[in-house]
This record gives sequence, structure tokens and C-alpha cells, in this order.
Amino acid sequence: MAKLYFYYSAMNAGKSTTLLQSSYNYQERGMRTLLLSPQLDSRYGEQKVTSRIGIQANAQSFNHVANLLELCKQEFADEPLHCVLVDEAQFLTRKQVNQLSDVVDQLDIPVLTYGLRTDFRGDLFEGSQYLLAWADSIVEIKTICHCGAKATMVLRLDADGGVIREGDQVKIGGNEQYLSVCRRHFKEGLPTRRQAELPFPD
Repeated sequence: MAKLYFYYSAMNAGKSTTLLQSSYNYQERGMRTLLLSPQLDSRYGEQKVTSRIGIQANAQSFNHVANLLELCKQEFADEPLHCVLVDEAQFLTRKQVNQLSDVVDQLDIPVLTYGLRTDFRGDLFEGSQYLLAWADSIVEIKTICHCGAKATMVLRLDADGGVIREGDQVKIGGNEQYLSVCRRHFKEGLPTRRQAELPFPD
């Protein structure tokens, strides 16, 4: 029986890499997948899912008003569809999360979503909020803070590396603007390690 999955993490944990690997696993067994990517994030070009390690695959772009259930129905009508995979799922709307749950419940197609849990202020994204509430399976993809502890939060940085605490929730950027850190260093606003925290001398 199909399920709705939410794979979440802080930034730079390998979400897109994991998505691409999952899609490849299906395709290797002769199954057809549909990759969805929000138009909002076009850093690597539209209609692509691209990982930081340089692998990519074609995807269908969607905006915040797209009906993802109808999109999947159209794809399913043409030929069998065995899995739907959604990159940057934090940008989904509540309605779109509901539509993806209908893909699972009505079409019996598994949906794997990958995204951030919280923004740079520590607040949930809309898509993540409802995926956490409605997904059948919730899986954390782990990464680490500069101190070696598990990173669960994200800092937004200015051009000089200073921490930004206010602003619009959505501002697309990469390593130059965001840094994954543990909760303690998120609260302290510490984007780099203090010398005393190093476990060994330079």
C-alpha cells in the first residue's frame, strides 16, 4: 500500500542526492518516476533536480497554485507511474500537501517528499508543517554543525558572514547565505567554531 513520506533535514544534508538515488533505484527496476521541483528555486535551472555533488535529473516545475493531484493524474493516464518524488518540499502549500496525500490515497502511488523542516528564524515552513502532520512516514536525514553535534537549524548570513534574524521567510540561496548548525549555536548565532571548542589543536 502506497504511503506519503517526508524526508527532512537542515541544509546540506544530501536531500536532493537521496531523492535522485531513490528515483534511480525505481528506474533501475523498470519503474517510472515523476520528479517535481518548485519554480521558486531555479538556482540550477528550471525543470531540474540538482544535488550539490553534481548529479541531476529532469523534473517538472510547479508553482504555488499548481494542482499536483491533477498533474499526477495526467501523468498516470499516459503510462504507469510508480513513484512521485518532490524536491524542496518546504515550499509546498497546505493544499498541495493535501493533493499529494490524495495521490497516495486515490491513485495508490507512493510520494516521497524532501525538504527543510524550519527556516532561518526557527519557524516551520508551511509545506513542512503539514507534511509533519499528515505524512505516513517521517524520516530525518542527518548532517552536522561546525562543532560536530547534529545540525537541526539553519542560520541566514549576510555578505560579511554575520547572522540575519529578520526578513522574508523565503530567500533562495546556497552555502554563501545559509549554514546548518545545532540548536545551541543557532540560539547563540555562532556560524563558526570558537577556538576553545576545537577537539584538537591546530
